[in-house]
Amino acid sequence: MTRRERFERFIAYFSETMPVAETELLYKDPYQLLVAVILSAQCTDKRVNLITPAFFRRFPDVFALAKASEKEVFPFISTCSYPNSKARYLVGMARTVVDNFNGTIPEDPDQLQKIPGVGRKTAHVMASVLYNRPVLAVDTHVFRVAARLGLTYRAKNPLQTERQLVEFIPEDLIPKAHHWLILHGRYICQARKPKCHQCGLTDICKYYNRQNKPA
Repeated sequence: MTRRERFERFIAYFSETMPVAETELLYKDPYQLLVAVILSAQCTDKRVNLITPAFFRRFPDVFALAKASEKEVFPFISTCSYPNSKARYLVGMARTVVDNFNGTIPEDPDQLQKIPGVGRKTAHVMASVLYNRPVLAVDTHVFRVAARLGLTYRAKNPLQTERQLVEFIPEDLIPKAHHWLILHGRYICQARKPKCHQCGLTDICKYYNRQNKPA
């Protein structure tokens, strides 16, 4: 099976089984999504969604957050991973958006990456989720699932994974494919104990076929 055929099977499967694929982070505007995505690094979306309601009541917009100190932010995010670093990123993000972008979260991924706490992955999440741009964010789920299915070949880092994936995914499906891979990795193709018996892609999965290769 060629890589193109694998991608065709992957797209056909998820187009049928998961026609609607969206972020599980709860948000109402670009500011809220950016805060949630920064908090979600090495933290579950479920945990982030528990944190953000109180956070947004206290810091309802980027201007309120820009006036805050890291010490003020910390108690609201203390139950997520790396709260000290994230408090610093969040305050730095807000001040940069206010000072450099007139309080408006930029749409362009390159401009987004000029903001503290915003790397390529976060910028691509923002651009694809909010504006349906054909950019693909690669997190640990995407990296793992793409390799197991054989969609990527010897990709050593997120950038290599991203480039190999967008080579064969039609532009209009790239934002949705990001969520297909994440949700499949979160609920089926889990890191330690993948639920292969619930997966409809075992016919193309290199990981599954290695594990079940006859002795």
